Amino acid sequence: MSAGAIVMMIIAIAIVWGGLIAAIIRLRRHAPEPEPPPPGVRPAE
Repeated sequence: MSAGAIVMMIIAIAIVWGGLIAAIIRLRRHAPEPEPPPPGVRPAE
């Protein structure tokens, strides 16, 4: 492989993994609120 191809591969891997890490951090900080049960459904005991 040429040096240019290796550099492009490293950049692409960094973008993909960076996006994955950013998404995980965002989800941990802003977890979705749990949905309330529908009307008429009793919570499990």
